[in-house]
Amino acid sequence: MTPARPNLTTELLLLLALATCWGASYTFIRVGVATIPPITLIAARTLIAGLVLLAIIRWRGLSLPRDAATWKRFLIQSCLNSAIPFTLIAWAEQTVDAGLATILNSTTPIFAFLIAAFLLRSEPLTGRKLFGVIVGMAGICLVIGLDALHGMGRQLLPQLSVVVASICYACAALFGRNFKGLDPMMPAAGSLLCGAALLIPASLVFEHPWQIAPSTASILSLLGLSVISTALAFSIYFRLIQTLGSVGTTAQAYLRVPIGVGICVIFLGEPLSPTAAIGLVCVVAGVMAMTIAPRKRAIAG
Repeated sequence: MTPARPNLTTELLLLLALATCWGASYTFIRVGVATIPPITLIAARTLIAGLVLLAIIRWRGLSLPRDAATWKRFLIQSCLNSAIPFTLIAWAEQTVDAGLATILNSTTPIFAFLIAAFLLRSEPLTGRKLFGVIVGMAGICLVIGLDALHGMGRQLLPQLSVVVASICYACAALFGRNFKGLDPMMPAAGSLLCGAALLIPASLVFEHPWQIAPSTASILSLLGLSVISTALAFSIYFRLIQTLGSVGTTAQAYLRVPIGVGICVIFLGEPLSPTAAIGLVCVVAGVMAMTIAPRKRAIAG
């Protein structure tokens, strides 16, 4: 029998839920790194989220794959989708506002398209998508460029690290196509557990977590980050990779921006400068131009 096609409305609602989960993550990270060092925060995030997903997998009567080839892919995915980008963003948010990090990190679809179009040759370069790239990159320049000039470059490196994290996410979305046929929770749990295995030793060596005294707010943010923005989000993410495709799934970025920035403004009281606001509009417009499929013209009968 041919498998039933996924309901588009359900998938779009899941895309909105994913955007909300990840939009909230920047606020969780900002509060978390106030008293928890970045590597330790992300090591705990990946470990808690991975264990939550592993418990759900066991509860469902399933088990993780045991072959080395699959775990090698889990390890690569963990570097691209959790260990490296999570840590870069957490480090950056020690100095960069969560709202700006949200805007910069929303450029993932732009980089996913560029990699797919120019390196993998799997995406056609149309005028609409080229317009999206140009407008989106202009948004990045507005957010980073003028701020770097006024701040004498003090925040340039942290802001660029968020952009590098976006490139990692783009690669992860494309690499995630290798998990077709697997239950969505398998690559989510496997990659997170691999990420924890990479980050826990680094945390012990560089940050000595036994010496820190995290605040209640940071601990609660860590739990929200682990359960909502990671365990739940990754389960949705890998499902959408299989139903909407890699580029389609990264479209949650243009939903994540206003949601994430709104959460930062409401709960953290962060101001949004006019330049950043214009950059936000450019980035969202660019991503939408690249990810929303044009309407097909009706064929005359």
